[in-house]
Amino acid sequence: MPYESPTHTVERSLRATTGAKIVAGVDEVGRGAWAGPVSVCAAVTGLRRAPEGLTDSKLLAPKRRTALAGELENWVTAYAFGHSSPEEIDDLGMTAALRLAAVRALEGLPVRPDAVILDGKHDYLGAPWKVRTVIKGDQSCVCVAAASVLAKVRRDAMMAELGVGHEDFCFADNAGYPSPAHQAALAERGPTPYHRLSWSYLDGLPKWQHLKRIRVPVRGNVTEIEGQLGFDF
Repeated sequence: MPYESPTHTVERSLRATTGAKIVAGVDEVGRGAWAGPVSVCAAVTGLRRAPEGLTDSKLLAPKRRTALAGELENWVTAYAFGHSSPEEIDDLGMTAALRLAAVRALEGLPVRPDAVILDGKHDYLGAPWKVRTVIKGDQSCVCVAAASVLAKVRRDAMMAELGVGHEDFCFADNAGYPSPAHQAALAERGPTPYHRLSWSYLDGLPKWQHLKRIRVPVRGNVTEIEGQLGFDF
């Protein structure tokens, strides 16, 4: 399917209106999975021409996505990853866990960015970061598209490693998302150490419901972004 190439339009706007010199694109992967971490990549690309075919990772075939990630690792100015574990997701809720992963990624960059372009319409990052949210930024912004591809390939590799010893769950194929094989293994064997135990899928598994963790939201917390519910941000 043809698609428009991402541009530096938003980054140029941020530079012009805020004086930002270093702009990082941020994107996440794994929010809607039942197992594994939620992962974030922060990427700084500058204003150079992007590699051919760069776009939202979801629009790329796996082989092409992996090859493009290899190109991006040498092309971007800087990039870093941040992850929040299933335990942190259960303890904090998805919004706070997502922010934690994003902060870890941004703080992992060699230089602190002056501004951040965040994919989606909700600013889950907040102060003190200067954030511009962009719906479908992973398709329209070069730095966010780069972060999207790098994050997806890194997390997929992590899930394949976590799947060793849990082959019935097919994590290498589904990355912790609820594929038929994953659901069948879950019903038969119960959650692995890598599953999120506060999530609603356990309500449909009477044999394993006793493992569900009930998290009490902290008063005053920002509204949860629960990817398991299928919201499109």
